[in-house]
Amino acid sequence: MIELMYHRLELPFPSNKLEIYTDGNDDYTYVFPEYYANTCIIYGQLIKIKKGGRLVKKIKRPIFGDPRLEDIETTEIENMNGIMRERLGRLVRKTKCFSKDIQMQWCALQLFQFHWNFMNRFRRGATPAMLEGLADAPWTWENFLTTHYAV
Repeated sequence: MIELMYHRLELPFPSNKLEIYTDGNDDYTYVFPEYYANTCIIYGQLIKIKKGGRLVKKIKRPIFGDPRLEDIETTEIENMNGIMRERLGRLVRKTKCFSKDIQMQWCALQLFQFHWNFMNRFRRGATPAMLEGLADAPWTWENFLTTHYAV
């Protein structure tokens, strides 16, 4: 996942740092420095303490850079994970709709991401791709199914 992120995002610089906030998985603290210089990222962890299935405390830890404690949050990615589970039956826990082949799982996820970013309209009729300057107009299914790109 980190390697895909590295290839898909613009490389950060000390003047234009990449902000990353995750859960308390310490593996990230070892993997991020393999891809990004510590001076180019702002990284913090949010550790949730639960008792009896209820959230009782949040611990926010700055790891790299100088993240503001109020910025260390994972609600956006948790929201996106919930939306994907809601709309992709393959991602629902304890379901009969599981993917029997990892390639089909990957294809379903890629199709969902394309639809979400290029077809799904949000604010004032714009898609996320339009808001980021990657598209001038929302795509249609006809565009998606008939557009050919040379590889």
